[in-house]
Amino acid sequence: MRSKALIHNLKLKTQNLLSRHPEPNFQGTWNFAQILAFLLPLLPLVGGLGLFFVSVAAWKQQCRTIIRRPLNWGLAILSIGLIISCCFAVDRPAAFLGLANFLPFFFVFAGLSALIEHPHQLRQLAKLLAIASVPIVLLGFGQIFWGWVGPEGVLQGILGWSLRPQGNPPGRMASLFMYANILAVYLQIILILGLGLWVEAWQAWRQRGMKRPGWLLFLSGLVIGNAIALILTSSRNAWAIALLSGLAFALYQGWRLLVAGAAGFAASILWASFGPSVGRQWLRSFLPAYFWLRLSDQLYPDRPVAQLRTTQWRFAWSMAQERPGLGWGLRNFTPLYEAKMQLWLGHPHNLFLMLMAEIGIPATLLFCGLVGWILAASVLLLNQWSDIPTLEAQVGKDDKLIFFSYLLAFASCTLFNFLDVTLFDVRVNLLTWVLLAAIYGVVAQYREQLTRKNNQ
Repeated sequence: MRSKALIHNLKLKTQNLLSRHPEPNFQGTWNFAQILAFLLPLLPLVGGLGLFFVSVAAWKQQCRTIIRRPLNWGLAILSIGLIISCCFAVDRPAAFLGLANFLPFFFVFAGLSALIEHPHQLRQLAKLLAIASVPIVLLGFGQIFWGWVGPEGVLQGILGWSLRPQGNPPGRMASLFMYANILAVYLQIILILGLGLWVEAWQAWRQRGMKRPGWLLFLSGLVIGNAIALILTSSRNAWAIALLSGLAFALYQGWRLLVAGAAGFAASILWASFGPSVGRQWLRSFLPAYFWLRLSDQLYPDRPVAQLRTTQWRFAWSMAQERPGLGWGLRNFTPLYEAKMQLWLGHPHNLFLMLMAEIGIPATLLFCGLVGWILAASVLLLNQWSDIPTLEAQVGKDDKLIFFSYLLAFASCTLFNFLDVTLFDVRVNLLTWVLLAAIYGVVAQYREQLTRKNNQ
């Protein structure tokens, strides 16, 4: 009897942690999706494979809906284009291996976008991802300040952890990720989603009053902790994008004084890093040297020409010009660059130049067009939010902020990929596609509802 009571209590607690799906028939699939999204950053093998099988279940349940959506047909055409490009690649085995960074994620995107259809699901995923970031940040602090080391051998492969003492590269926090920049883009996503949840909780506290504002305090600590960890990654790209995201939130909320203060601080840092000598030394006398030394690249002087991003970009663009139709093949930038420059590089630090060089300009334009259509439709939905009676009644004004947070988080990933490439890390790549699937799922759901209403 006691064991049955414990099992019953455990089930009740689990149900309280997991949110309800708008369609009861999909509740089981949605429950697994929530659990696996929480596990993804900590256990990428379990979370990644699990979300793939969740997508298989979503395909079985909503196959007609998925096939009916034109955007999924666009992804199918793009997939065929990628396979054709691989057939004409210089290094065909490497190119076909590179398909693993795209085709499974297209499949997951289509499945999850049919499973996620309401903003309250976006909020639930944001909460789970925010909570999951706590141990990652704590392990990062331990790595930097106390030299913590992760497991090695078989256990390291199973867990998918890469915890090195003092970070990777040394002095830059990387936590469980393979490199500091990968952790930076992950923290950037979590920081934006956490800010959206924090603003929601803060508004609820001001308007209705919370007797126990524990959730607001937790989110406050989470945002501060993630911001400090982001600084310790020493990623200039992530710093700039996080600042712009914070300004976007402030503008969205109408906090003009905060915008002015943040803009003034950013201008001071930029002047201390790159400005003329007039006033530069004075600013450097009291601004943290960590920022202006990193931005001005004085922390890592005398880099070889082959390591400069401008060199990599020119080489990738020359590859695209030589074979603009089908490209040189996925994962072919690395061997070609190494043969030319005598330096191994995993990518050219720009996703779009890499795609043009490896899969050709037409396929790259199709890829960008599909993603761009989702973002354009999302902005349109955001602007029409209060003008659509059915949307306002079913969703509510409060849900507009979390939808904006997802749109901003995905836009931040896009900006980051102008100066780096994140798709080679399964966690960040899958998390990015989950964000896009969540955005498109809400957009598609309400576009279909409006279409049915107009046809009546």
